Amino acid sequence: MTETRSAAIAPSRARRAMVFALVVVFLDVAGFGLIIPVMPPLIEEIGGVGLDAAARVGGWLFAVFSLAQFVCAPLVGTLSDRYGRRPLLLLAVAGLAVDYVVHALAPSLVWLFAGRFFAGVCGSSFVIANACLADVTAPERRARAFGLMSAAFGLGFVLGPAIGGLLGAFGTRVPFWCAAGLAGANFLFGLVALQETLAPAARRGFRWREANPLGALAVFRRFPGVLPNAAVLAAYFFATAIYPAIWPFWGIAAFGWSGETVGLTLAISGLATALVQGLAAGPAVARLGERRLAVVGLAVGAASLVAIGTAPTTAIVLAVLIVQAGEGFVHPMLSALMSKAVPEDAQGALQGGVSAGMNLAMLVGTIFFAQVFGWFVSPAAPVRSPNVAFFVAAAAMGLALLAFLRTGGGRRAGGGTTEGRRADLP
Repeated sequence: MTETRSAAIAPSRARRAMVFALVVVFLDVAGFGLIIPVMPPLIEEIGGVGLDAAARVGGWLFAVFSLAQFVCAPLVGTLSDRYGRRPLLLLAVAGLAVDYVVHALAPSLVWLFAGRFFAGVCGSSFVIANACLADVTAPERRARAFGLMSAAFGLGFVLGPAIGGLLGAFGTRVPFWCAAGLAGANFLFGLVALQETLAPAARRGFRWREANPLGALAVFRRFPGVLPNAAVLAAYFFATAIYPAIWPFWGIAAFGWSGETVGLTLAISGLATALVQGLAAGPAVARLGERRLAVVGLAVGAASLVAIGTAPTTAIVLAVLIVQAGEGFVHPMLSALMSKAVPEDAQGALQGGVSAGMNLAMLVGTIFFAQVFGWFVSPAAPVRSPNVAFFVAAAAMGLALLAFLRTGGGRRAGGGTTEGRRADLP
């Protein structure tokens, strides 16, 4: 079936679809990154609260975003299997432009929460972009394709936060207007450049059981070896939820960072991730295979969390962020392993299920880590420290690594993977 579908898509069309999917992710992440440096002062300004309370509000805002994606991403993924990728992707991108305008005009915290929920509804562009890549990429090349997607994500975080930190000096609302402009340009680009990647013959009927989040998660059970990898990926996303939950608040509390410095740290992290994913993913997969590379990513992630929690200076934090780029292998490698184990006409449902699991983990993680951070920087804490949450996240990441090693993740998912032809880890 893969060969038939690959042959049906001309190479030039496949390349255009891949480029557009990568551009969509890049521009969406750049727009999202623009607003991160100004969120703490915006919450303090609108809500009239201090940093500890603002951190808790910020955690709930991101949780609302994750909740909306948890509910809606499976529906969008399943709809894209039925009606094609193009209309759903364009709708999601247009919705983001509207959402940023809502943020720019927000007079109260209620508006911010409404905007974050709407952003989550429209944030399913990642689900459809991943399904587009699966449509036009042979199974044995999907690890590299998903690695390029992570590179595009990283590049978005190079420009977005850096520019957002600079724009924040002109007002807390300015980055939102710029993000709205980026999303609008993204929509117009897609309207002109994007062609459908899912042929009518490859589509399938709409299935309600896969269009709701619990039903989408059930897709993991239908294919051997997918569920263990999905569980590890969820644990990984729970641990990494600490970054969107508290990063700018932590930088202010630990080192007195300005908005420009917050943007700089995120830009350095994004650049390192983009370079690693864009240049090293292909050769690393060929040499180590998806499973070993996932192990490396989980180990680097756990060590980086400990290092950030113990870093005495901003310079050390920046050095750790460069090394931390290796953590970015986890998502594309596990996604590739699961994608190989799922039929071609269920790739949208799989990506919807992955997104549902990711957002459920992020939903729980952002609430949890925001509350941990807020408590340990408040006057009521028995020991005041902004770093405690990082040690808790490191423990969660370590447990994900142990679970992956224990279940032999990837050896049963997609029997034709490179992992099946390699010896186990020592």
